[in-house]
Amino acid sequence: MKKVGDWVSGKVFQIVHGKNLVYNACWEDPRLDRVALELSPNDRVMVITSAGCNALDYSLLAPERVYAVDMNHRQNALLEMKQAAIRTLEFDDFFQMFGRGWLPNFKQVYRSTLRPMLSPRSRAYWDRHRRYFTGGGWKNSFYFHGTSGTFARVVKSYVDRRKRAREGVDALFAARSVAEQRRLYEEFRGVFWNRFVRWLVRRDSTLSLLGVPRAQRIQVERDYPGGIARFIEDCVEAVFADLPLHDNYFWRLYVYGEYTRDCCPEYLKPDQFQKLKSGLADRIQTFTGSITQFLTQFRGTITRFILLDHMDWLSTPKRLPILADEWQKIIDRAAPDARILWRSGGLRVDFVDPLEVTVNGKRQRVGDLLTYHTDLAKELHVKDRVHTYGSFYIADLKK
Repeated sequence: MKKVGDWVSGKVFQIVHGKNLVYNACWEDPRLDRVALELSPNDRVMVITSAGCNALDYSLLAPERVYAVDMNHRQNALLEMKQAAIRTLEFDDFFQMFGRGWLPNFKQVYRSTLRPMLSPRSRAYWDRHRRYFTGGGWKNSFYFHGTSGTFARVVKSYVDRRKRAREGVDALFAARSVAEQRRLYEEFRGVFWNRFVRWLVRRDSTLSLLGVPRAQRIQVERDYPGGIARFIEDCVEAVFADLPLHDNYFWRLYVYGEYTRDCCPEYLKPDQFQKLKSGLADRIQTFTGSITQFLTQFRGTITRFILLDHMDWLSTPKRLPILADEWQKIIDRAAPDARILWRSGGLRVDFVDPLEVTVNGKRQRVGDLLTYHTDLAKELHVKDRVHTYGSFYIADLKK
């Protein structure tokens, strides 16, 4: 029965992710990454694209180049759209489009201004999905499209139909202190966490919409008391009751379907937008394919690797050889001072260090080549505004 469940879960995940834009916003806090990466003008950064928000954030620090790599061409199409809009739109229209999630005259702007700047594959994608940016009102916000957006739409609809839940959410985001947030969260806890919600967060289909593969769920079930449902509930409590909400644009976006001028990513702030428009956005280059494919064809060295949580997806025995090959390419293309960041849904990652790679003709364990900054990672992890990952890793590569 377990094998059947794994097969069904895998098929659901493939269906959800194989033909869709999955992430319409990044759910990795770049404030942590800025501290951990220590970017300089000489850095060449490789990051998994996701929604492109963090690639733009890193480029604001003016590294030499940011390479955004993703196997899903739709994610790169989104980043290309953001780059095209930065180059051609004024800030108010750009914020309306990516801050509020729609633009009144999008069809006209797309046809005359944005479309010519896209690659052929991205152009074909947005030709079919222009409706994502055309409608007014929260129901038609871009941020309620895509698979993660679909889940957000369901949650918002559910909250809006329950007066006490909506009152609780609004009160939390209006709170003036963490102490007030804690008081309000305790008051509304029973409203937020009823039997239906707890049932919903246990479903593989729900987790698939959020981009959580079964392998990641298994890690959490293995290490976290109470399993995945308790993990999610505790993460939500940390966000709403332990960390300041006033600048938590990640959760505000999915609760309301839009950012505000005061609560948004850096690339949506006027002065930062102008920096991107002045040329920093042009330092980003997209690549559609796997990390291994990108690094195989890449000529040069990378100084900073941001792997998000994708290694969790490759943590099963069947896929570990793929992960080992990826690490071999990372070693081959890493600069002497390379730093690597990754996250995991699990509380610990025990599948990276035992991987073997070849260095100077000798087989070595990946763990023997890495110097972990454990204290810094722990210090940053507790401040994570997203707070949906079990652990965070910062490692320097010894070559």
